[in-house]
Amino acid sequence: MSGETIVGALEPKADIAEPAKPARVDSPLKRLAQDFFADRLAVFGLCLFVVIALIAILAPWITPQNPYDLAQLDIMDGGLPPGETSFATGGTYWLGTDQQGRDMLSAIAYGLRISLVVALVSLACAIVVGVAAGVAAAYFGGRTDSLIMRVVDLQLSFPAILIALILLALLGRGVDKVILALVIVQWAYYARTVRSSAIVERRKDYIDAARCLALSHRRIMFRHLLPNCVPPLIVVATVQIAQAIALEATLSFLGVGVPITEPSLGLLISNGYDYLLSGRYWVSLFPGVALVVTIIAINLVGDRLRDIFNPRLQS
Repeated sequence: MSGETIVGALEPKADIAEPAKPARVDSPLKRLAQDFFADRLAVFGLCLFVVIALIAILAPWITPQNPYDLAQLDIMDGGLPPGETSFATGGTYWLGTDQQGRDMLSAIAYGLRISLVVALVSLACAIVVGVAAGVAAAYFGGRTDSLIMRVVDLQLSFPAILIALILLALLGRGVDKVILALVIVQWAYYARTVRSSAIVERRKDYIDAARCLALSHRRIMFRHLLPNCVPPLIVVATVQIAQAIALEATLSFLGVGVPITEPSLGLLISNGYDYLLSGRYWVSLFPGVALVVTIIAINLVGDRLRDIFNPRLQS
């Protein structure tokens, strides 16, 4: 055998195909994050909401005054315009004060706390009640479905603000009363949303397979049926947070929401409404701006989530 033949035999074959690498499959959560962060407006809304939430959470440590502590209020500082100096402490009120000498910057931060706490707690409670009712209506059907959905239809036929006003007129003022009223007002939205999705999922093969395995109704509903109804629930929950904040502000503005000793954004706007045209615009203007910015930030996030989870809106 010649040298050229030996060298040729030792050289690697160029036409031997290498084994194909398995395709990389991203997790649903990663795909959701990629789709969400592809929209700059939604990212801006999320960042803005995070900043607002941090201001509300850190309010006791970053604000110069506790607006709920009457001992820290000085009537001599009442009605000071933005940028004025306190007569008592010498500090600067960057957003001015109201007629009680309450620092508007501190009051807005604490008001955001109340608005977000009321919205999030009522959201969690309403989701629990609404999801349980919606899944039960879709899974059992028949009279159970008819009874639950007739109650839902009856409640949704009335304006939410009207139901909340009636409930608070009976229950009285207070943060817990407002949360209870919002739960009663909002649970029907989640019940209808979950039911519509659960009816579609109930007809699929994996539900029939779970029934053939003699699994309990509770396990089938909450371990198999409910997880596939989460995407539309997330969209509705995001929208309802903004509506809960707006509804709480409306109730407080009308004087039936939170007590006057714990002013929320709506109550702050109401306190300065009478002075809006008399030169003290800042008492109502700045809380109103904070309320609008918060709702816009949440709606920007909710609109993007709606586009992601709705296949009809996909390009």
